[in-house]
Amino acid sequence: MSDEPSPSKDDTEFATRAIHAGQHPDPETGAVMTPIYASSTFAQDGPGEHRGYEYSRTGNPTRTALEDNLASLEGGEYGRAFASGMAAINTVLNLLEAGDHVVVGEDVYGGTHRLFTEVYEDYDLRFSFVDTTDPDAVAGAVTPATELLWIETPTNPLLQVIDLDAMAEVAEAADALLAVDNTFATPALQRPLEHGADIVAHSLTKYLGGHSDVVGGALITDDPELDERLGFYQNSVGATPDPFACFLVLRGTKTLPVRMERHSENARTLAAWLEDHPAIERVYYPGLESHPQHELAARQMDAFGGMVSFELDGSLEATERLVSSTEVFTLAESLGGVESLLEQPATMTHAAVPREQRLDAGVTDGLVRVSVGLEAIEDLRADLAGAIDAALDR
Repeated sequence: MSDEPSPSKDDTEFATRAIHAGQHPDPETGAVMTPIYASSTFAQDGPGEHRGYEYSRTGNPTRTALEDNLASLEGGEYGRAFASGMAAINTVLNLLEAGDHVVVGEDVYGGTHRLFTEVYEDYDLRFSFVDTTDPDAVAGAVTPATELLWIETPTNPLLQVIDLDAMAEVAEAADALLAVDNTFATPALQRPLEHGADIVAHSLTKYLGGHSDVVGGALITDDPELDERLGFYQNSVGATPDPFACFLVLRGTKTLPVRMERHSENARTLAAWLEDHPAIERVYYPGLESHPQHELAARQMDAFGGMVSFELDGSLEATERLVSSTEVFTLAESLGGVESLLEQPATMTHAAVPREQRLDAGVTDGLVRVSVGLEAIEDLRADLAGAIDAALDR
């Protein structure tokens, strides 16, 4: 098969919905952009007779516009926005009860690992971390108590691509929920609900916001009963975004399709260059033919995304010098902004994962994770080349 991903038949529709879904000119003023409804409470016409909104923790018009937009982009019916990606993930775990079991990928974001093992294990939830690239391993980890499969694809930070159709089959056979963290791909490149997922999760902080100036999270589903339960916890716990944060993410989603196209183009070019570099031991990027799930990525995704990871053929200290020697790339956590970032997972985003478990999953001390931005590719390549030379003292 061709190594180019097949273009989505809904590309034009998606780009239009990114700008217009959930967005309507303000009926009072005609304002084209969704107003920031900076009100904590709303007037009622009589006791219990409100006009759709009563208190901003429960609902806010700016947040509703964002939630409708996100649901449309994921091809879902219902969206819920949260104050952070971790608040969204926490809300999924609120669905579970003591004694329940969760199967989760061993290559998972460090903050997710910390929430699962250092918070919810204290409440008698049990977690099995497995190789989710192997459906048989996932099925083998299922027990009668399994209520949730938590999947990232592509994974953070090794960019593994997980077969969502196969995961949906495992979840259905186990009568468990399938939740997919779609932060790295975004709905511009991948829509897990189309593959049988029950819940799609996002850190809105990343590509959907897109400008490194807002923190947020989201959950999207097609199931009205599941959405009602998520909404109950959203309101009861109160980890909801303020209206200005919602406005910023709405601004970001409008340019999501064109940004993801450029992110993907730059990342693929940079990954191919890194793969040919004599000082780089290994490159992780689904767009490379050498990637073990390349063909799956070409089928499941509309493009390969803006995240690249690689291992320097050198010591931990050399890797630290590399990530500290760039000028265009910024050494920082997070990802998905217009600017390029890089970080060392072992000491930054995945420091909460015990070292032995991290190494077993393949997250080595020398791994570098790169969020490839929208800068000129020539500048990005030259910056990394200089940093590699500095790291190896050449």
